[in-house]
Amino acid sequence: MNTKTTVIPEEALKRQFAFCDRVSAYWHEKGITPGAYVETYGCQQNEADSEKIRGYLTQCGYRMMPQAEGADVVVMNTCAIREHAEQRVFGNLGALTHTKRRHPEQKIFLCGCMAGQSVVTDRIRKSYPHVDGVFSTHHLWQFPEILWNVLSQGRRQFYITDEPGSIAEGIPQNRDGILKSWVSIMYGCNNFCTYCIVPYVRGRERSRRKEDILAECRELIEKGCREITLLGQNVNSYGKDLYDNFDFADLLSEIADIPGDFWIRFMTSHPRDASRKLFDTMAASPKIAKQLHLPFQSGSSRVLKAMNRHYDREKYLEAVNYAKSVMPGLVLTSDVIVGFPGETEAEFEETVSLIEQVRYDALFTFIFSPRPGTPAADMADPTPKEEKNRRFDRLCAVQNAISEEIHAGYVGKTLRCLIDGRDKDMLTARTEGGRLVRLPGDDDLIGTYQEVTATGSTTWSLTGTLSHP
Repeated sequence: MNTKTTVIPEEALKRQFAFCDRVSAYWHEKGITPGAYVETYGCQQNEADSEKIRGYLTQCGYRMMPQAEGADVVVMNTCAIREHAEQRVFGNLGALTHTKRRHPEQKIFLCGCMAGQSVVTDRIRKSYPHVDGVFSTHHLWQFPEILWNVLSQGRRQFYITDEPGSIAEGIPQNRDGILKSWVSIMYGCNNFCTYCIVPYVRGRERSRRKEDILAECRELIEKGCREITLLGQNVNSYGKDLYDNFDFADLLSEIADIPGDFWIRFMTSHPRDASRKLFDTMAASPKIAKQLHLPFQSGSSRVLKAMNRHYDREKYLEAVNYAKSVMPGLVLTSDVIVGFPGETEAEFEETVSLIEQVRYDALFTFIFSPRPGTPAADMADPTPKEEKNRRFDRLCAVQNAISEEIHAGYVGKTLRCLIDGRDKDMLTARTEGGRLVRLPGDDDLIGTYQEVTATGSTTWSLTGTLSHP
């Protein structure tokens, strides 16, 4: 793996914009306004990457379409975290043979984390001849060049070499609205958890300059953004590759100092780097949402060591307890893996007891999925699938009961919420802690903060009414 970080020079980006002009002229000569469809799988970082892909496509003259049928370009931005996600991609990729048969000029691209795995690209070469181009996350900044080569040469393009992890500033972004926005602050990961493929497909940690992040945040806020979510595989390690005396907590403080009425959220935090300074910074600013996603993965210290997580149960609980002490209303969520290779029944019960002790607002739960190329994929795994399913169901039942009880405690309380959309006959909103609220109201409330009184609850959400209609 190449671990050197490259900052893409301005001239190289200008060259990509020149390719955008060539693609635009190609379609102009045909008298066609081409259509493009981008399908995204996986995490918020993939969503942010898709905004850049759509930005490039818009620059190339494409209009965005809601489906692959009839599109001149289809881009599938993929996730490699779990086997189920990969199989879903392959299934949908195979289905595109039908759209391409009806529209032979359609160009199909696969990118994202799956494209960083040689086993995947080999399969695409051999079994998916209708796919015109494949590019890994390291080559996203070159997408206009890849697209132009496919259009002009009529040959398949594979941009999958082990390039250095790069930072490319200035790629246009076509966002899904301005009310809520993703802002990537860093890329890659240095942790090498034994079950995780991310460091192998996204490279090592590399931070954007704080000046570029602050400029992007200021522009978003000036355009009316009311919620910024900072993204990184481990935001808590931001700046370690750039600065001696400036860390993630300092970045949060500077963003919070930008004038305007907005909330700041972030994902994802690794417990090994979750510091008291971070929690104190969150507690001190009303603009930093009192919401923390802090994945623990297992409640067993032995399993955590086998996962190469660099903390144990006691250290994790120490961090959580301090965070709750300085932010009494903190909404806490987490990730947990059931059935890691070698996990015993007693170790699984340690996970359940940690959930009962911490009392999370919600959990993202997964049954272990072996990823080829990771150490955990080669570990002995004697636990039957049926037993893993039983444990998974038990864990979900415990957490669902806790979530239902916590949500019931909101009823009768008045909460500041950002009205962010509509779901059928109800407005949707989010509390500072990220809890979903449904309430009656008019569309002119969308984009505003409102005081909402909670009137009902379920395991997953709240209902409410405006406190001052």
